[in-house]
Amino acid sequence: MSDKNKKEFGVWMDSHQAIIVGRNVESGEFVVLGQVDNAGPEGNSNENAANNHEIMLTQKFFKEIASLMPNVDAIHVSGTGQIQEQFIKFLAETPQYKNAVSTESTSNKMSDENFVAYHCF
Repeated sequence: MSDKNKKEFGVWMDSHQAIIVGRNVESGEFVVLGQVDNAGPEGNSNENAANNHEIMLTQKFFKEIASLMPNVDAIHVSGTGQIQEQFIKFLAETPQYKNAVSTESTSNKMSDENFVAYHCF
């Protein structure tokens, strides 16, 4: 499979936001596919309910990101904190994405243009 036809994606994410880039099928260039926001949990007086709500919101966040990336061959996830490790684990446990090659790195937030250049495999 040529690199131009590979379904390659890059995701920069933190706990609150994700930016997704992918290879344009026609030109082979990477373009920004979308941005997903995670509002995060609201205040809750019950710790158990708050934890369950946070887990549910994180799963919803991951599913929204994944919906922008059909049929992944390779993905590079970068960002701050541990959220990218959780996202890679989510992908590995999802049948549609379990065979995708995943890599990760830590990086600070960058402009969309720099992010596209950064993820040109």
